[in-house]
Amino acid sequence: MYKQILEELKEHMPFTALGAATGIIMIIFLQKLPLKLSYNIFYTLHPLHVFLSALVTASMYNFYKCRTGKKKSNMGILILIGYVGSVGIATLSDSIIPYLGEILLNMPHREIHLGFIEKWWLVNPLALLGIGIAYLRPSTKFPHFAHVLLSTWASLFHIIMALGQTLNWFIYIAIFIFLFLSVWIPCCVSDIVFPLLFVKTPKN
Repeated sequence: MYKQILEELKEHMPFTALGAATGIIMIIFLQKLPLKLSYNIFYTLHPLHVFLSALVTASMYNFYKCRTGKKKSNMGILILIGYVGSVGIATLSDSIIPYLGEILLNMPHREIHLGFIEKWWLVNPLALLGIGIAYLRPSTKFPHFAHVLLSTWASLFHIIMALGQTLNWFIYIAIFIFLFLSVWIPCCVSDIVFPLLFVKTPKN
């Protein structure tokens, strides 16, 4: 498992770096976006990220569980794994890590936005919908790069909401680093590593 984690992190590093680069390009042009619009965009991207993450995480568990000889996953366990792996890790990726960056960069309008609480009526049902689809028709074929971009841009608009200052080259570099970190490890963990932790390899 340790070797697999390192391989996945290495494989997804270029995609994540490219995604973070698109975030920097976007922030150059969108840094003066009205707060309300940034908020609405964040709460479009973040719930979509949660839905996709729930679908992929639950599907990964479903696929590998079937490989161990079981035809169907236990629905209760699937919901738990899909929910924690999507809402928990997407919140870390889209909200908590960007917020830590906002604190370290002393951004004037920093504020943490926890979607599963702040917009519970939107985020939580989408997570359950993704899990439900994974139970009935599991699929992991959604392009991972699209997932990376979705997560990167959700993190980006969380940061844009906190802006209110002139950006210099140091802040751009710091934002790039936080965008990279907020997506690189959480996305790989959520989609691949986390669901496999609960799959026991059958004994020969």
